Amino acid sequence: MRLRLFLLLLIAAFAVSACGSDDDGDATTPAASTSTAAKAASAFPVTVEHQFGSTTVPKTPQRIAVVGLTEQDTVLALGFKPIATTEWYGEQPYAVWPWAQAALGDAKPTVLSNKDGFEFEKIASLRPDLIIGTNAGMKRADYEKLSAIAPTITSEKGSTEYFDRWDRQTVQVARALGKEAEGRQLVADVKAGYAKVAAEHPEFAGKTVTFSQNGFYGGLIYVYPAGLNTEFLTYLGLKVNPKIGPLAKPGEQAGISAEKLDVLEADAILFATEAPKDIRALLKVPTFKTLEAVAENRSVYTDGTLAGAIYFISPLSLPYVLERLPDQLSAALAGKAPRRIIDTSR
Repeated sequence: MRLRLFLLLLIAAFAVSACGSDDDGDATTPAASTSTAAKAASAFPVTVEHQFGSTTVPKTPQRIAVVGLTEQDTVLALGFKPIATTEWYGEQPYAVWPWAQAALGDAKPTVLSNKDGFEFEKIASLRPDLIIGTNAGMKRADYEKLSAIAPTITSEKGSTEYFDRWDRQTVQVARALGKEAEGRQLVADVKAGYAKVAAEHPEFAGKTVTFSQNGFYGGLIYVYPAGLNTEFLTYLGLKVNPKIGPLAKPGEQAGISAEKLDVLEADAILFATEAPKDIRALLKVPTFKTLEAVAENRSVYTDGTLAGAIYFISPLSLPYVLERLPDQLSAALAGKAPRRIIDTSR
């Protein structure tokens, strides 16, 4: 299953729709504070290489439009406040999830939708001076149209359409904001945080974990092979279930039928569930209950916000995951995981 289809399935599963409104925007909200802008000004102009060539950003951006699904987290983490974000799923205020709300503060960006493609006219009406779309599924034709509006930054050459490595995206966005060094430090700090927790949990070393979506779609449950947004597990010293890799095409999840669920067996299984009803739905599948990891309380079920943080896999969501998931994984490896969703949203 391609990541693009994964996005559509998530949207369908959570029954969400884009929440953009012309009344959402705050045209007077600057992209960065005066002090932040002053510090960054000396870095400009900057030229950023990407999959469609290169883009020069002439000066510190003040009106940043995020047209990808998750880049608002990186923009906010680097001290800027976008004038536009893009709704993915969850219908969070201004398309900003709880782990990033503090960084957003009282800014009120316009919320865009790319459900039916980029909203070029709406984007142009916002008068951005920088457009960021590293996680946007952008095509060359889209890039050319957006570049006619403002300097546009997309992902690095060789990247995937959606959900390229979070660390590469972070540095790419940081380059465009004249803060490459800060972006690299942000990545280093996140990885150091995970390394510290890994050292505190020696029981993680080498143990296998299966990471799965929360339910069946079209008779299949979609499971992640190693290297496909599984860094939050491998940074902790865990090993992603090696049986999944051969079943998945490059850049895709593996779709597993109910008849073959035994491939999910591992030292622990992580299900990105959203609500108690998701667990009930899984338990209705006869082969699900026969999984040893399920029967022996070695399975973790997330709440909706933690699932969202895992899916976002950004420099702001990864610390949120780090604060909430390791203890649950430790309990699962010990066979003491509760058969319910733990509310970690507070």
